[in-house]
Amino acid sequence: MIAWQSAGEPTIPAHQQPALALEYGRSRDAADADLLRDTGLLGGLGPDRLVAPAQYLQQLLNTLRVLDSPDTSFMLGQLLLPGHDGAASHALVQAPSLRVLLETLCRFHARLTPLLRPRFESRGDVALVYWVDAYGAPGIRAALVEMHMTALVGLCRWLGGERLPWRFCFSRAAPRHIEQHHVHLGAELRFGCQLDAMLLPSAWLDRPWPRASELAARLAWQQAAAEAARAPGLLAALYDYLLEHVRSVPTLERTASDFGVSPATFKRQLLRHHTHFQGELDQVRTHVALWLLQVERADNEEVARYLGFHDAANFRRSFKRWTGLTPGPIRAALDGVLGWAG
Repeated sequence: MIAWQSAGEPTIPAHQQPALALEYGRSRDAADADLLRDTGLLGGLGPDRLVAPAQYLQQLLNTLRVLDSPDTSFMLGQLLLPGHDGAASHALVQAPSLRVLLETLCRFHARLTPLLRPRFESRGDVALVYWVDAYGAPGIRAALVEMHMTALVGLCRWLGGERLPWRFCFSRAAPRHIEQHHVHLGAELRFGCQLDAMLLPSAWLDRPWPRASELAARLAWQQAAAEAARAPGLLAALYDYLLEHVRSVPTLERTASDFGVSPATFKRQLLRHHTHFQGELDQVRTHVALWLLQVERADNEEVARYLGFHDAANFRRSFKRWTGLTPGPIRAALDGVLGWAG
């Protein structure tokens, strides 16, 4: 049975990310009552308390509203990594290269980045990190993406001793003002790409970092792996499951069974996380199609066969239903991000 956590289950140590976000709000002269409104956390963020993801999401929403500043999500991102989660954070710091760091972040994401699940892919000249919602936060999804991208950019710059040539694509439309994106992420930005991703040439993955130690990295990884695992959020677990089974056209009934609940219960859980099964499946299919079209340079017929469609025309119609566009315009948008991969 697949392990997962619901948004309402307390799993995040209060003295870690929630406390850092609270201190940042206080540093901007915001009152606790405003920052913690409707979270149930006004009693305090003691070291032994656990916070539910839904509570932490509400806290972040409050912080964004109260501070009402375009740099808030980016500044919160600077506090996110490597974090203070003991062995998992230590394993990040000891990573001898970008590849090991990304593998570590993905392995221990439920501790290090509980709200968004990073996925790392590499093929040929392209290395890709993309972010998947773990608990359902449509109202602040854009801010969460900005937080986590900023966190990873900053951590890599610190450990690598230089700014890496990341390129960024966002599922959202371009904001009216992108100055903070330029300051914290750089100028290589594309919007309307149907996924939230960071890309760079794969040649950067295995360059040794200045203070690299394979032994220290291995010991830190072993220590982190020995600690009790924390289950991922429902949507992160579902994404991984659907990605693994995408070629077999997974059904709600089979998926619910593998998650250990009835279809009706599974539907209710997804509704509580502001989504539904077909929407999650369509997201996975979209991401797979984009990877095949853009990185593998597959044509519509090949993608249709991979995803189990009868023909290319059926795939194109479905792709337009998923994204609002046919594959051509989205490929053109991504070409600007992946120009070095062509």
